[in-house]
Amino acid sequence: MASGLGKAYRQYASRWGRLAEWLLPGTTRHALHWVLQGVDLHIEPGQTVGLVGLNGAGKSTLLRVLAGITRPTAGRCAIHGRVAALLELGIGFHPQFSGRHNALLALQLAGHSAAEARALMPQVEAFAEVGSYLEQPLRVYSSGMQVRLAFAVATATRPDVLIVDEALSVGDVYFQHKSFDRIRGFRAQGSTIILVSHDRATIQSICDRALLLEQGRVVQDGPADVIMDRYNASLAGHAAQQSDAADAGTRTVSGDGQVRIGAVQLLDAQGAPLAEVASGQPVRLRVALQAQQPASGLVLGYQVRDRLGQVVYGTNTHHLGVPLPALAAGGSATIDMDFAALLGPGSYAVTLAVHPGADHLQACHEWRDRALVFEVRNTALPTFEGVACLQPRVRVEALGEAQVAAGGRP
Repeated sequence: MASGLGKAYRQYASRWGRLAEWLLPGTTRHALHWVLQGVDLHIEPGQTVGLVGLNGAGKSTLLRVLAGITRPTAGRCAIHGRVAALLELGIGFHPQFSGRHNALLALQLAGHSAAEARALMPQVEAFAEVGSYLEQPLRVYSSGMQVRLAFAVATATRPDVLIVDEALSVGDVYFQHKSFDRIRGFRAQGSTIILVSHDRATIQSICDRALLLEQGRVVQDGPADVIMDRYNASLAGHAAQQSDAADAGTRTVSGDGQVRIGAVQLLDAQGAPLAEVASGQPVRLRVALQAQQPASGLVLGYQVRDRLGQVVYGTNTHHLGVPLPALAAGGSATIDMDFAALLGPGSYAVTLAVHPGADHLQACHEWRDRALVFEVRNTALPTFEGVACLQPRVRVEALGEAQVAAGGRP
């Protein structure tokens, strides 16, 4: 799909540099600023691929090149099939034209005839849900309304390739759910989807794989949860290391190493190690810490994630109001966290972080993904679906008499 792809922009030392190049052929008064370099990318038909990276990593530029909006400076790319792209907010729309007029023009620019565009308008109108604003100039639209209209137009018919930048993050929560339902529908029908998002749950729930971009280069290509772990480390400004564990797949470890995470155990009420947990069973998460240097103000946090890497629950000792002791160099501490495993059947992993302060973003001694993996089985509770066991109490009113069904614990 892309080979040796690169994009550079000219930078001039002064405003006269460009004029000098025009007037004096053969002279060079600019330097090249590369925003993409050496990008090799192959996406199989029907795959959904996420692009993640810090601001300025080159994600939007790569999408613009793939969509054919920007010409690459080096390399080549090829996309087969009809492409629909939702990039910059309102791109291609005229602020003085009505929403309907803009939609009709955009549909025709996408390759539909005038008659086809008119036939598609009821569908666009129904999906966008902007009401009477469809007849108003685009300049009176809010950013969310522009996203609604742009997405409805771009997805009026199923494209072979759908390219989506972060524009959907502007819309309201209701429309985001509606949009991602349509994206999932396209995915099920065989569309190839390339998506940029900073939202971990979005990338992990939709994407088959993800690419991490840093300074215009693809530094890692792999499973979405692994890429998001490394992105999380880079977001916090910590150097990330990859290590392999037989029971946990690829594990990301990052931090300054001032305090290290040692043994991690999941224990039952009698203190015996657990590899398999029953839904609702009381368990104890035991974490050992070892200080390499003196450390104070320590906070230990943990997350329980499902098999897709999405966080089911997370907290830390700061939020729980439990202070940890200061540690001298070589000192150690053991922290026990007791909770009921009110989880649905499946595989889960525990992610740990030890840091000073309320969160790990400013400083982190160690962040360890998949520090522990365990299985949950439902052996005693009523059958249920999902990752959370809410244990409802069901109340039924019949003939004026209240009846309580024992659907869960009272």
